[in-house]
Amino acid sequence: QMQLVESGGGLVQAGGSVRLSCAASGRTFSNYDMGWFRQAPGKEREFVAAISFSGSTTYYADSLKGRFTISRDNAKNTVYLQMNSLKPEDSAVYYCAAGQPISWSESTGYDFWGQGTQVTVSS
Repeated sequence: QMQLVESGGGLVQAGGSVRLSCAASGRTFSNYDMGWFRQAPGKEREFVAAISFSGSTTYYADSLKGRFTISRDNAKNTVYLQMNSLKPEDSAVYYCAAGQPISWSESTGYDFWGQGTQVTVSS
């Protein structure tokens, strides 16, 4: 089993920035691709970004390219999501996930999930 713990969420003004972290334990972190998803109230969980096990490849939801950046530090067993130019519509619970998915944007391909961290963007 792999445990994932997100942190870094909170309240931020529109136009601001937040960096989320997700600390992993219990399994060899560098064996897993990592993804970030988000879910707003009343909406389905949606893909945000993913990164390969080595960190050499990243993939983003088209609507978020240029504002969000995913990265990882395998020595620290941590994946990050840097979010810039935040908008009120970015408000959601953000989840990190680990797995070896065939399709990085499909949540069903991930085996382990964190509990999520709330990001609220005020206008």
